[in-house]
Amino acid sequence: MSDKANQKTEYSAEFSRSMQDPEGFWRDQAKQLPWFKFPEQILKTDAQGIGYWFADGEMNTAYMALDHHVENGRGDQLALLYDSPVTDTKTQYTYKQLTECVARTAGMLAKLGVNRGDRVIIYMPMIPEAVIAMLAVARLGAIHSVVFGGFAAPELAVRIDDAKPKVILSASCGIEVKRRIEYKPLLDHALELATHQPDCCVIYQRRESIAPLKAGRDHDWATLLAAAEPVGCTPVKGSDPLYILYTSGTTGKPKGVVRENGGHAVALKYSMSAIYDTAPGEVFFASSDVGWVVGHSYIVYGPLLQGCTTIVYEGKPVMTPDAGALWRLCEEYGVKSLFTAPTAFRAVKKEDPDGALMHRYNLGTLKNIFSAGERLDPPTQEWLMKTSGKPVIDHWWQTETGWAITANPCGIETMPVKLGSSTVPTPGFNVQILNENGQPVPRGVQGYIAIQLPLPPSCLNRIWGDDKRFSQSYLNFFPGYYASGDGGYIDADGYVFVMGRVDDVINVAGHRLSTGEMEEVIANHAAVAECAVIARDDDLKGQVPMGLVVLKGGVTLSEDEVQQQLVSLIRAQIGAITCYKDTVVVARLPKTRSGKTLRNTLSRLVNGKEYTVPSTIDDMAVIPEIADKLRARGFIA
Repeated sequence: MSDKANQKTEYSAEFSRSMQDPEGFWRDQAKQLPWFKFPEQILKTDAQGIGYWFADGEMNTAYMALDHHVENGRGDQLALLYDSPVTDTKTQYTYKQLTECVARTAGMLAKLGVNRGDRVIIYMPMIPEAVIAMLAVARLGAIHSVVFGGFAAPELAVRIDDAKPKVILSASCGIEVKRRIEYKPLLDHALELATHQPDCCVIYQRRESIAPLKAGRDHDWATLLAAAEPVGCTPVKGSDPLYILYTSGTTGKPKGVVRENGGHAVALKYSMSAIYDTAPGEVFFASSDVGWVVGHSYIVYGPLLQGCTTIVYEGKPVMTPDAGALWRLCEEYGVKSLFTAPTAFRAVKKEDPDGALMHRYNLGTLKNIFSAGERLDPPTQEWLMKTSGKPVIDHWWQTETGWAITANPCGIETMPVKLGSSTVPTPGFNVQILNENGQPVPRGVQGYIAIQLPLPPSCLNRIWGDDKRFSQSYLNFFPGYYASGDGGYIDADGYVFVMGRVDDVINVAGHRLSTGEMEEVIANHAAVAECAVIARDDDLKGQVPMGLVVLKGGVTLSEDEVQQQLVSLIRAQIGAITCYKDTVVVARLPKTRSGKTLRNTLSRLVNGKEYTVPSTIDDMAVIPEIADKLRARGFIA
């Protein structure tokens, strides 16, 4: 690239073409992939404006990510590196070796009756077999639904009943720093709670824990795999689902985001170059979990579609063994692009404020550090840029989109960083800021962030088994637009600033969790009359939930006892991932005369922000009472 002006022209031209000629633009991107039958119809839209990309193309995502590279001479290149400080284990797979493992695992599933369109739930820790399982399901043209291993049995049961899997793949245990998490009892309990029952479960036995198997239902992974024969790739349509990934909804019931094969492959392949500036043969490291969308997109599919080397890391940014863990991996494996959540960087900053551990390692191959999953706060961004000497790039996306809505398009043009901004709309995303009436607002004015339809490839176009909910959740609020659920503004230079959620979904360490779901659990406690769960800002995790509860008359439990019991309930019903720990018992909750609890007002109060008590409140004395209680507990000054 030449001078700065020409660089800006390159982004502008790329973005403009994606807006003015979306079919031509995405046809060119689709040509970068090996289709069995190239799509004739690039884009089809329905009456609501929802787009269906590459529907009549024939392909297989696992073929594009594996076999194709082997056939084109990259078989001996490293595809996957497994690094587990919690088990002191390291393993590596070339593209040829990974393809062979996936083909045999697909054969194992085929013998269990898994066919094109069947669902397979994967409930596993961060081990190579989790990635192999995902690719094996894709190889058969089936649909995987990965459930994060930290979720409790009721959460797993809900997903089992919604996806109705033919087979469940799991492991005997996961390992959290020095704590072992037994997966098999959680799976057994989930199946007791679930209405739907799979044909069978296949358990990968880890040496750290051997799980008992239930005769007639459970199978040993190693035994089945030893008897399996490798199978080829099943052709699917571009519009066929690749996976279902559940995301928290405001009703408490998770939404099954459906990702189609064709648009997903095209968008992720494009993003590896346009956003991450990472070429075939280079090492890409996303420090996440395959249970989240980042793990799907940028541990598994994106890097492999691009022909990169990806890393599966079973460890933490701190404590395994220290805050130098990420930098050790970057040096050891020659990482070019590092991607993790702001929570990880805040944890590293807390443990290694001067960067002493970071500076032990040679980061010469590391070009860019990317962050997403929650807003990257400016102090952390400044610290990391200063300490590492590397560009630190925020970008914004959602489970629903599968890739970045706004980003600094490093492979097209590296734009100046503005602290607090995720930079500019990615080519393909027509980002608008709207007021409550659905009208665009001027630059610099905050509003609802929406994306004009049709959405670009990879974005959801339905909720699994619930078309009505898809429309209600995303389309009805602003006709002609996808409502992101986030608020923010666009400045005079076209930079997007995402300020946070506008519904009851909060972001805990990059994980979207429903406060409504937590309220349902708390409300079921025998001592609780009513409750509200709000988001409290947290220096490390971004946000954490706090419960405000009103107790029933005659309850003799102390506030500490109530808090301990509610923590246990939330952990049992949803999981420790919620980071729920603070409960404040109040005499009453502030409500409007119509009975609506003023959660936004409470959240602003707890977080020390200015707030206005609406004139519709039923009792003006409630807020000062709660403020006094929060002050006495040390939550506010």
